[in-house]
Amino acid sequence: MSATLIDGKAAAARYRATLAGDVAALKQQHGLTPTLAVVLVGEDPASAVYVRNKEAALAEVGMASQPTHLPTHTSQAALLALIGTLNNDQNVHGILVQIPLPKHMDSQLVLQAIDPRKDVDGFHPVNVGLLACAMPGLVPCTPQGCLLLLQQTLGNLTGKHALVVGRSTIVGKPMAQLLLQADCTVTIAHSRSHNLPGLCGMADIVVAAIGKPEAIQGDWIKQGATVVDVGINRIMGADGKTRLVGDVAFAAAATRAAFITPVPGGVGPMTIACLLGNTLKAAKGLHDGNLEPAPHRA
Repeated sequence: MSATLIDGKAAAARYRATLAGDVAALKQQHGLTPTLAVVLVGEDPASAVYVRNKEAALAEVGMASQPTHLPTHTSQAALLALIGTLNNDQNVHGILVQIPLPKHMDSQLVLQAIDPRKDVDGFHPVNVGLLACAMPGLVPCTPQGCLLLLQQTLGNLTGKHALVVGRSTIVGKPMAQLLLQADCTVTIAHSRSHNLPGLCGMADIVVAAIGKPEAIQGDWIKQGATVVDVGINRIMGADGKTRLVGDVAFAAAATRAAFITPVPGGVGPMTIACLLGNTLKAAKGLHDGNLEPAPHRA
């Protein structure tokens, strides 16, 4: 068997085209341009690249970005004050604080200061709780993108055994919640799980999100399964050059799986597309709610 690649770039392009039409309609009907405030603190090179990619994607679909780049020595109090200002700015519909933050800042405290209705990353405890209760809210972008890829590839997921490898609050846990809502039978594996190869061998769907290069071996994958690889790791090749690999040993897994995402070009493009979708959703929700700041605890 040779697995069919799940083309995240093509899927993201289709989603962005749909969003662009929705944004154009929102502008025409309500004079409203969805606007995302992106806050970058410090000089992390990878974060700077991510921010530029997000700003380019926003422009492509007709949304606006409001970037703020703060120096590394910015105090946490100053960052929280900025977030408070953005929370109350009726022209800002989404707020994204790029992670990681400098070491002197408490990331959880900062993220919890964002108005949940503008929390386009879906990390605020209010949105986490809404997802757990299967209620409308803003869903983390990467697991949302994974689910869309699975549904576009497999159609109805009802009854399929899905294994999520990783239990982070950013990917693993929300991924499990989304798969449960799609009527899958869900198992979560992690660093303390016993017999990971056996768990992989029983799964119709494997979502790998552990951040360890090629940790999941190809011969662990059930014949005909679908593999979604969230990992993106830089490793040094025998030729001395760095290359990107996922959490799954791709070449070997592709001989057993029916469908598999490549790295790069799989989940990553869908993550950014879903960020745009969340920004549009937030803009519509705030417009309908007259843009009054929501009470919440920092």
